[in-house]
Amino acid sequence: MQILLVDDEAALTAPLSRLLQRQGYSVDVATDGETGLNLALNNNYDLLILDWMLPQISGLGICQEVRSRGDATPVLFLTAKDTLDDRVAGLDAGADDYLVKPFELRELLARVRALLRRPPTLEAAPPGQLQFEDLTLDEANQIARRCDRMIELSEKETQLLAYLIRQPNQLLTHDQIYQAIWGEKGKPHSNVLAAQMRLLRRKIQQSGEAPLIHTVYGKGYRLGL
Repeated sequence: MQILLVDDEAALTAPLSRLLQRQGYSVDVATDGETGLNLALNNNYDLLILDWMLPQISGLGICQEVRSRGDATPVLFLTAKDTLDDRVAGLDAGADDYLVKPFELRELLARVRALLRRPPTLEAAPPGQLQFEDLTLDEANQIARRCDRMIELSEKETQLLAYLIRQPNQLLTHDQIYQAIWGEKGKPHSNVLAAQMRLLRRKIQQSGEAPLIHTVYGKGYRLGL
């Protein structure tokens, strides 16, 4: 079993990695979010153990990026954040479990064993495609698929959907979307974005299917709950 441990506290990562290795696990260690994300995306781990607060990219960001690619690898957060809102944010980002620092090592080992016994809940997206829940997007060919339907998209619809999938469960403001899709110089009239989102929503959501794109009135849009 291969585990990725991402934490910037050397006083924790060194003894924790040794403990996991003594239990028979193979452990890779990263001390910043960018390195951790690169390792997570380019290796086949059985478990990711992520600190919430990391240099460069947070553990929350790593988890969101991994999930946006359809990767169901179990994620355990280690963090000093212990409010209900923090726990909800971590679970909404796709985490499977949550352990508040300081913690007992035997409890961590028990949670690791439990997560490694758990079967994956997501089917990985094919290479080169993005996935959120039951929706996949092939950017290169401007095609989405949901419930065995093939959905042809325009270039702008593809760009919008890709941007949403890469940042699931996050409120994306109008300005953030304008900047990402049109850029500062090409910013369209305010109702253009709303019209594009309506068209995209109609294409990816048919009668009886769960809504994926949600409007946060006066602020922007969110993919997922």
